[in-house]
Amino acid sequence: MSLEWVLLVFSAAVCAWYVGFRSRHSGDDFGVKKINLPRDYLVGLNFLLNEEQDKAVDVFIKMLEVDSDTVETHLAVAKLFRKRGEVDRAIRIHQNLIARPQLEKIYREQSLYELGQDYLSAGVLDRAERIFIELADTKEFSIRALKALLDIYQQEKSWENAIKAAQRLASLTKQNMDAMIANQYCELAENLFSEGQIDAAHRALKDALSSNRNCARASILQAKIEMHQENYRAALRSLKRIRYQNIAYFSEAIEPLAVCYEKLGEEEKMVRYLRKILEEFPRIPIVLILSERIRQWKGDKVAANFVADYVRRYPSLDGLHLFLNIYLNNLEVRAKNDLLIVHGLIKKLLAEKPNYQCVSCGYSGNTLLWQCPGCRQWESVKPVHSLDT
Repeated sequence: MSLEWVLLVFSAAVCAWYVGFRSRHSGDDFGVKKINLPRDYLVGLNFLLNEEQDKAVDVFIKMLEVDSDTVETHLAVAKLFRKRGEVDRAIRIHQNLIARPQLEKIYREQSLYELGQDYLSAGVLDRAERIFIELADTKEFSIRALKALLDIYQQEKSWENAIKAAQRLASLTKQNMDAMIANQYCELAENLFSEGQIDAAHRALKDALSSNRNCARASILQAKIEMHQENYRAALRSLKRIRYQNIAYFSEAIEPLAVCYEKLGEEEKMVRYLRKILEEFPRIPIVLILSERIRQWKGDKVAANFVADYVRRYPSLDGLHLFLNIYLNNLEVRAKNDLLIVHGLIKKLLAEKPNYQCVSCGYSGNTLLWQCPGCRQWESVKPVHSLDT
């Protein structure tokens, strides 16, 4: 719908209201004897015809009385402006409504909420925040206001405020928001850790696990901090817990887990543990760690046989690529050159394959993001593990 049509519809509403008003107040039983359109209406139409749309909007807004019969018209037109991206015009309409002292409370709150949405659309987050904080204490708009505040605080990465808003929203809606709140605590913990506030980071992660005991991210972060402090035994406990929390993220624990075992001088324990996990969770990151350790201890041939056995059982491009990496070292020059062609092709295919994908909206990438940038859901982006890639 074009702007001109929007304003024409608005103008028609004004005209209809005015005709109805005159008709109701006329003493003539057959209707209105004579209708004199208001001068402001004609002025507004003149502005419209001359493509002076801002002036036309101002005229029509001032001309239309604000009461229970017309306020919905104002709100509808303002929403159309906002959807078109003309937020400044929507703001003017909503501000005009709020300025009317005779406006009913419910309409004032609705206009205030819409004004907050205007500021949110315009990226003026501080003004939007003030409005939604006020509305969060109202009966009618508390839930919508808290959702808007939650969005603002997450955009601003104000995690303590985001946690409070999410907890209050969960209490009002009875909706399970444990995963979101746990991840917000994790975001807070990462910030605290980067600032050197180790104890505070530990407390935030404890709160994360209290909110959601199956938060694999909290365990990954706990292990990271413990490793930073050289507490490798504690780090191992955190990393092993991921297997029971959310095994989809266990591949993220493989490399730090191997480092912890090596720092403790317990490589044989690591191999036994990973072999056991591999039966339950056949994934390339585990095979990669194991094959490298087998290669170091027993040579390329034994490592290649280990990987070949895995690829036969769980065929994938990743597995074949790993097998060729090891197998090529034991071939004669001619055979090696032939297989290098296949190796290069597989490498190219794997380079085009995303490592992570959102199970909700399909967003994909090569970096693990705990909040999907597409659908904004938490813990929906997971490592890609399929047997045909």
